[in-house]
Amino acid sequence: MIKNHKYTYLRLNRNLPDDKRKELEYLNMLDPNLGAAYRLQEMFLDIFQIKDSDEAKLHLTSWCELAMESGIQSFIKFVGHWSGIVNYFDTKLTNGILEGINSKIQLAKRRTRGFRNIKNFINMIILICGKVKFNYPLKTT
Repeated sequence: MIKNHKYTYLRLNRNLPDDKRKELEYLNMLDPNLGAAYRLQEMFLDIFQIKDSDEAKLHLTSWCELAMESGIQSFIKFVGHWSGIVNYFDTKLTNGILEGINSKIQLAKRRTRGFRNIKNFINMIILICGKVKFNYPLKTT
């Protein structure tokens, strides 16, 4: 039923061509839970377009109530992260930078297939993620 429609659900409704939008409406009618989840996702993403922090928090509150009423466990678990989501509207900060640094660290760990001691691992993290500049001597002729 839903096979081969993954990217239809991953795209925003406003970015879908008309034929895919009709297809999505039909699929949502066939599986009401999936349709409810898609609508909740769209509503949640719309909250981030609101410029006023207090208004965004108000919309987020009503969205959380809808998510809880939906009974979809993934959304109910997500509502548990309320404080982190609200903090975004106050500070506009995310953990994207930390995720990027962690990705570099994990890549270094996989490349070396392990370190013999923690000091070498820490030095590699500093070398990769730190803004270390080396002053190499210039070659004189």
